[in-house]
Amino acid sequence: QVQLVESGGGLVEPGGSLRLSCAASGITFNIYDMGWYRQAPGKQRELVAGITSGGILNYVDSVKGRFTISRDSAKNMVYLQMNSLTPEDTAIYYCNSRFRTLTYWGQGTQVTVSS
Repeated sequence: QVQLVESGGGLVEPGGSLRLSCAASGITFNIYDMGWYRQAPGKQRELVAGITSGGILNYVDSVKGRFTISRDSAKNMVYLQMNSLTPEDTAIYYCNSRFRTLTYWGQGTQVTVSS
């Protein structure tokens, strides 16, 4: 059974930081591309950051220089370090894994940036 379990969300003030974690099980982690998506109320889900099985990174322009994605293959974990958060980063953040036609999602973790 494939599971992606996110953690680390919460309420943070503008300018603050959070670190999201995603624990993957039931997949051969090393061969999967991993990503973090987010969906704000009334908006479409968007890719925030991705890391391929080979370690290639990509970010949506709005988070470049503020967010960092990483993966730990020994622990089957993927992380999203988020710095300099703004209210526009408020959303549910989802962990995603993808290999060819196989794609899996976590249940999401809420991130709220507000004073």
